Amino acid sequence: MSIARHGDGTGAVLGALASQIHPVFMLPPLAASAFGAVLAGRFVAGLAAGHLFVVFCALYTAHVKDGYVDFHLRGEDADHPLTARGCRVALALATLGFAAGTAVLGVVVDGVAALLCLPGWIVGYLHAPQLDTHPVTATVGYPAGIGFALIGGYYVQARAVSVTVLAFAAVFVTILAGIKVIDDATDYAYDRSIDKRTVAVVLGRRRARGVAYGLMAAGLGGVLAFAGSGVFPPSSVGAVGAFGVVAAVARRAGDDDRLATMLLVRASYLFLAVLVIAVWFRPLS
Repeated sequence: MSIARHGDGTGAVLGALASQIHPVFMLPPLAASAFGAVLAGRFVAGLAAGHLFVVFCALYTAHVKDGYVDFHLRGEDADHPLTARGCRVALALATLGFAAGTAVLGVVVDGVAALLCLPGWIVGYLHAPQLDTHPVTATVGYPAGIGFALIGGYYVQARAVSVTVLAFAAVFVTILAGIKVIDDATDYAYDRSIDKRTVAVVLGRRRARGVAYGLMAAGLGGVLAFAGSGVFPPSSVGAVGAFGVVAAVARRAGDDDRLATMLLVRASYLFLAVLVIAVWFRPLS
C-alpha cells in the first residue's frame, strides 16, 4: 500500500509528507519558542534550534492526526494527500523525531526541559478526535501548546521559569483562544451537523464572537497591566495598539468569520513582532 494518494515515486511521497507542514499554523508556536529564548536574556543557538525542532515535530503530529481523522475517519475533508498508511508512517516519523529531540534536551539541559516539551505533543496528538469535540479543549488546546512552546523556549536557555515568561504565556493563550473561537466558527454549519461542540455551536455565532473579542480584550488588558506593573517592558504597550487596530478591522468583517480569522492570525504575528522589539531593544527603558 502506498503512502501518497496521488502519484507514485519518491517525489510524490515527499510531496505528500511535506503537504502536512502548514506554515500559517506552524509559525506562531515556532515564533513563540524563539521569543522565549529571546526573553531569557541569553541565546544559545543550538538549544534554540533543538527546542524549535521538538515544537515542529509536535505540530506536524497534530496536522497529520487532524488530517487523518477528518478525511479517513470522519469523511469531513474532500481530499487528503496521504493514504491511511501514509498518515501512520508520518505520525511515527514525527513522534520518533519528537522523542529523540526531547531526549537530547533532557540530557543537555535537564529533565524539566524535557517535561515542558510533552504537553505540546500530547495536545497535538489528542486534538482530533478527542479534544476538538468539547468547547473548552477545542478552544484552548492550540493556544495552550503555544504557551508551553514559549515557556519551554525560555527554560532551555535560562533553566528556570520567571514571572515574566508565565505572564507572557498567559497573555498569548488568552488572545489566541479568542482567535480560535472565531476560527472554529468558520466551520459552524458542518460542526453543528456532526454535533461537534465548539463555542460557536454551543453559544451561537453571534455570542461566540462576543466571547472571542472579550478574550482578546482581556489579553490586551493584561499586557497593559503587566507593563504598568513593571513585569513587561513599557514599550510592550505598542503591541496592544498594533493588534487592536487589526482586531477592530476584523470585527467590522461582520459575519465573514474566514476573513476575520485571516486578519486576526496576521494581527497575532504583528503582536508578537512588536513584543520581540520591546523585549530585545527596550526602546522606552
